[in-house]
Order: sequence, then C-alpha cells, then structure tokens
Amino acid sequence: MSLVFPHTFVPWFRSVAPYIHAYRGETFVVGMPGELVAAGKLNAFVQDLSILHAMGIKIVLVHGFRPQVNEQLAAKGQTPKYSHGMRITDAIALDCAQEAAGQLRFEIEAAFSQGLPNTPMANATVRVVSGNFLTARPVGIVDGKDFQHSGLVRRVDAAAIQRAIDSGAVVLLSPFGFSPTGEAFNLSMEDVATSAAIALQADKLLFVCEVAGVREDPQDPESPVDTELALADAVRLLAQNKKPAEAMQTVDVDFYLQYCVKACQAGVERSHIVPFAVDGALLQEVYTHDGIGTMVVDEKLESLREADADDIGGIIALIEPLERDGTLVKRDRTEIERDIDLYTVIEHDGVIFGCAALYPYVEARTGEMAALTVSPDVQGQGDGDRILKRIEQRAKSQGLSSIFVLTTRTMHWFIKRGFQTVDPEWLPEERKRKYNWDRRSQVLVKKLS
Repeated sequence: MSLVFPHTFVPWFRSVAPYIHAYRGETFVVGMPGELVAAGKLNAFVQDLSILHAMGIKIVLVHGFRPQVNEQLAAKGQTPKYSHGMRITDAIALDCAQEAAGQLRFEIEAAFSQGLPNTPMANATVRVVSGNFLTARPVGIVDGKDFQHSGLVRRVDAAAIQRAIDSGAVVLLSPFGFSPTGEAFNLSMEDVATSAAIALQADKLLFVCEVAGVREDPQDPESPVDTELALADAVRLLAQNKKPAEAMQTVDVDFYLQYCVKACQAGVERSHIVPFAVDGALLQEVYTHDGIGTMVVDEKLESLREADADDIGGIIALIEPLERDGTLVKRDRTEIERDIDLYTVIEHDGVIFGCAALYPYVEARTGEMAALTVSPDVQGQGDGDRILKRIEQRAKSQGLSSIFVLTTRTMHWFIKRGFQTVDPEWLPEERKRKYNWDRRSQVLVKKLS
C-alpha cells in the first residue's frame, strides 16, 4: 500500500522545484568522514548522493578514514598520535592508512553500484572515477613535532576532475597525495575537500559529519543550530573560540568551521556543516528553505527589499493559495504588475517567501497594508514582523501617520502588534467606496509614532 499522499506530496514537490532548477549543473564537493561509514550510514548516504546526481548536480566526493586507520593501528598494537589537529603519520600509520583507504574505496564504489529495485538506486547508472588528482607536500616539523608522512595539498588537478564530472561521473578522492618524486603523504579529508572546492570554484562545499552545526548559543549544546552564518560572524566565532594548537586533538564544530571559512574566503559561494546522524540530512540541507545544518555564506542570502518586475511571478505563486481559500481578496496579474512598486518582499536564495503592499491615501495621511503573506514553509520565524516593520518605515517616509488593514481571519495577529479595531466608516472616502460590505472585513488601524 502506498504511503504517498497527493495532498502532502504535491505541495512538497512543488516547494523543492526552485532548488532543483537552481542547482542543476552546479558543482558540489562533499566531504564524508570515516565516522559516517563506521556509524553504518554509507548506503543511505550514497543513495542520497545518487539523487543529487540524478537531479543534474556534479559531485566530487572526498572520504575520510580516521576511525578505520585507528582500528588498523590498534590491530597492530599501535596508538594513534595527533598534534595541531593532524595525525602524525609514521611508516606503520602510513601502511594502515593505505589499507583503510583501499577498503573504503571498495565499499563506496560497491554502494554506488547497487541497483536494487524499490530503492533510490533503482535504474541509477552512476560511474565513479578516482585517480591521482592530488599533488602533496610534507607538513614537516611544527613546534618540534615531526609529522613524517603527513602532508598538505599542494595542487589539485582541477582540469582533469572537471572533465570527469562534466562527463557525468562522480569523482571520488581519497585523502592521499603524492609528491613529484612519488612519495606518498597522508592528507586530511577536510584539507582535500576544501582544496578541491577552491580549485574547482565549486558552488557548495558540504561536510556531512558527526557534528550538528554551529549552535546559536555555542555554550549551550541544546540550543538550536544557526542555519545561516555570515562569513564575518564565522570568522569572529573562530577567533573567540581559538584553542591552543597542542590542544586540538578532537574533532568539533570549530574544526569543520575553519575549513568552511577558508573555502568561502577563497571564492566558494557556500559551505555547509551537516549532521549525518539525521537520516536524509544531505537532501534536507540542499532542497529545503532553512536546511538542517549550518551554512556559511559571504553575505546573508535572505533579503528584505522593495519588489520589482522580476518578482511578479513569485508574488502570484505566494498569494494564490490564500486567494483560493478566501483569506485574501483576489488580485489579477495586471493589477499586481501595475502596483509592483508598492510591494515589499522577503527573498531567500532567489525564492519569494513573504510579501505585502502599501497603498497610500496621502490626503487622509494613512495607508492600507494589503496582501500580507508569508509562505507556510517559514511561518513562525518572524518574517511577518519584518515585513510589517518595513511597511511601517515606508509609510513614515511618505508622511503617513497610520496604516490600516482589512482582514476576515487574522485580526488577532494584528491586534497583538498594536492595531486597533475601528468601524469601516473610519476608512478614507476613496477606500470606503471600494469596501465590500458582503465580505464584512474587520478594519484595524495602527498609529505610527
């Protein structure tokens, strides 16, 4: 029996369509730590990657192998050594890393090859390409610590990777690089993913990792995740939380955040920290308005601004459902086109999520706020209040002393925000002539200080 209900599926699918259009043909670099595999999440994660691939996104996948290498070391009676947030790779650790990398690449390629019926991989043909795309250099000796076979990315063969992803393949990068003399170096997944994203000037860098994201209150592990973090705020947060280099032995949110910042500073538009503990987290981060993790951007993607002609379609799509159920008075496209300069919109990543119009009655020194609408996807997040505040500012700038609304269903929302009910006879004469007495809308007025 099908569990897909048209009344929920169709609106949901329509809501993700703008993101499907926006990301088709874009390049995403996805960093996957070995902890994801150790947690048994690989098959579901690869299925989600295959969905992104089917939607036309070009994917470079970088895997890590921290727990797998540690497991190999333990089997050989060795203890892992770290300093400055990096592994110290001696000859034994290098052998363990090579064994772990080979096993993981086999598991990842096998997961992409599954074509089981009734799974997201059914009928999927995903080719995986890997190779010597990375040139490395040694870390060397830092603060007296010899990192031996640990390395840093020197160069990424972006042209070769680009040819592979343009052909429709997923490129798989292991955290290994080679010097021009053929010496192997153990790299970190985060360094490889960040370097690849910068070299490709990728549209997104996503770390699907063991942390939830940056908390709104970093001191409270239960506080909500900050879903959008401006680059300047991320830099400031890292500076505040700076730890001594020798203390950086464990992976935490700041560890990933520093690479997100590095990528954005080098031209990658957006970088993300996404928790693999949540099923489907990658899909939620890419195809929903707020996502589920933390996105670092150079500038905030949400803007509150006056509308222009390009917003007409988005406004119509936003208000049509409320016109159909009678919450709003029907407006035809011609009317919206004529009055577009009167509208204020909230836009996020190219999608209109809220709007309202201000119709001034200058002689009466008042104005009507009409068509106030916030998408159901973001209700309860304060967008309505932000639009109201902007409408009040626009009214004041025009010398108006009050604004009013006509509503049949949302009077309590307005009353809580300082509006008072008045008789329809209060309306300016011009507006009173258009008042629909059969609709019996409540008239509410707010004085502007």
